[in-house]
Amino acid sequence: MSDKLKTEIAGEIALSPNPGSTMKKWREIFAITQTDLANHLKLSCSTISDYEGNRRKSPGTGIIRRFVDSLFDIDKARGNVILSKLVSGIEKSDQFFETHEFATSMSAIDFAKVLNAKVVANEELMKVKKIYGYTLMDSLKIILEMPFNQFPKLYGTMSERAFIFTQVSTGRSPMVVIRVTPMKPSLVVLHGIDEVDALALKIAEREQIPVLITKMDVSKIREALNKL
Repeated sequence: MSDKLKTEIAGEIALSPNPGSTMKKWREIFAITQTDLANHLKLSCSTISDYEGNRRKSPGTGIIRRFVDSLFDIDKARGNVILSKLVSGIEKSDQFFETHEFATSMSAIDFAKVLNAKVVANEELMKVKKIYGYTLMDSLKIILEMPFNQFPKLYGTMSERAFIFTQVSTGRSPMVVIRVTPMKPSLVVLHGIDEVDALALKIAEREQIPVLITKMDVSKIREALNKL
């Protein structure tokens, strides 16, 4: 679980338009001073300050990796006070959904082929959509049980992903949820149904999101996609 969290933090920093500000956010979340972090990294406090103030060139993967490792190492030495809270939050989220990032991007068309899925809305957009990962979720739990403040976590490290909804009856509720959230996935897969609600299709057209349906076994979907 901690490795997954490390990857998520590193990904957020690397993809941030202001990576230094994101580094500062995570340092503060872990309640670590610039001095303690600088000592652990064997850097000067001014170097840490320059990174956080975005006055220094964006950090490379090596610096980001060392930075994240340092957060975890320092917190571990303090008894895993912050990490235990963060991991607990992830475990609570995992009961509602799971995310996976691909090693490389894939086209929406190829993604549909992997799932043996049929496109029922915005097929013309499949040629231009790129998928970098997916989120597999239980539609009923997401809508009825998951706290609203957890919704941003559905997007993992980026929004260019597929949302795969299981436990779907018509597809209306998942599309309504997408309609009212600020971020949008690249495409939506509705599992286990033959026809999609008319309102759901209208929302898909309005939001310019391709909608696919598939009856492929969920375990096979997970197995096929996790190889990518």
